[in-house]
Amino acid sequence: MWEQIRDNQVRSVILVTALGIMLLLLGSFLGQTLLGDWSFGLILALLIWIVMTLVGYFQGDSILLSLSKARKIGPDDMPRIYNVVEEMKIASGLEKMPDIYIVDDPALNAFATGRDKKHASLAVTSGLLQKLTRDELQGVVGHEMAHIRNRDVLLMALCSVLLGTIVIIAWYGSRVLFFTGGTRRSSSGGGGAQIIILLAAIAFMILAPIMAQFIYLAISRKREYLADASSALYTRYPEGLASALEKIAASTEQLKSVNSATAPMFIINPFRKSGRVAEDLSSTHPPISERIRILRAMAGNVSLADYEAAYNQAHKGGGSIIPHSSLVSGDITAQRDEVSTAVTPAEKERAREASDVLWKLHKYREITCNCGLKFKIPPDFHGDSFTCPRCNTAHRL
Repeated sequence: MWEQIRDNQVRSVILVTALGIMLLLLGSFLGQTLLGDWSFGLILALLIWIVMTLVGYFQGDSILLSLSKARKIGPDDMPRIYNVVEEMKIASGLEKMPDIYIVDDPALNAFATGRDKKHASLAVTSGLLQKLTRDELQGVVGHEMAHIRNRDVLLMALCSVLLGTIVIIAWYGSRVLFFTGGTRRSSSGGGGAQIIILLAAIAFMILAPIMAQFIYLAISRKREYLADASSALYTRYPEGLASALEKIAASTEQLKSVNSATAPMFIINPFRKSGRVAEDLSSTHPPISERIRILRAMAGNVSLADYEAAYNQAHKGGGSIIPHSSLVSGDITAQRDEVSTAVTPAEKERAREASDVLWKLHKYREITCNCGLKFKIPPDFHGDSFTCPRCNTAHRL
């Protein structure tokens, strides 16, 4: 997959440059409109671009994980997800195990982030851990591992930080222009020219984030198809990811900690109408039903060539999705059977498993009464004792 990695490195440079140019234009326009000196705004925007690119490279993953309110877990906290990630780490050929995070949210979703294979993290929601079987969870993790291996995570981290910067500057810039009306009068047109400049500035403040978003989305949906194909190859069970995508799309839960800058990171577009399932129409991801149809069209052997054939069938010969070198290199394996349901805990047990980890991460204390009742004591509980409602036993803390 070296072609895809090289392609993503080139795209990273092009995309960061394109977003940087948008930031420079925005800074120049604000400098000219507010101070009458475009060079000052240009220099300031250039400094911001350099700083935010460095921040995005070295701290972008930490920022995105923090925005998502993700909490790091270890192998003893939840062995099931840890074992699945370890299996996919071996299957994908990654040298280092990515850090695992859990997001306390009933919505079903997942994402990966980081600057390279040795500094990568994978985050899953508690809702995903509760609803998915082992095969389905393996398919999702395999998809995210492909993003790590293909260096998609660096591209998304850089772009998320830069796009967020453009949106913030444009928002505050438009407010300043709106309330001050600009501080400079045009020397050539008096009040009429000032009004035209002000209106143009406000229009640019509004359009800049939109244009930046289009540039951001120009990364192409191809990376999602390629990650799906890689997941099928790693797991040798395309139905696992297909079934997972089906469940995630059918969920009506809206992910709480998400914005337009971070949405493309997730395996499925996290935005949806209240109480509605996910829709095929999405600017950040390929159609869900199409992704599922392609995965289920793979039959017999599992290889990137099989995925390519299924993709072309769905698109009626609509071009290549897999790098040529990967198609001719083999990687053909037989599909495996579904994992026995006895291996996967029941949904009720999975829900208890996820909730226990979240209680622990939030530093709740667990006390078991002699009558069998278990109590979760929040860290901010200030009482010295409490009484069991079943047997009236007093428990000192």
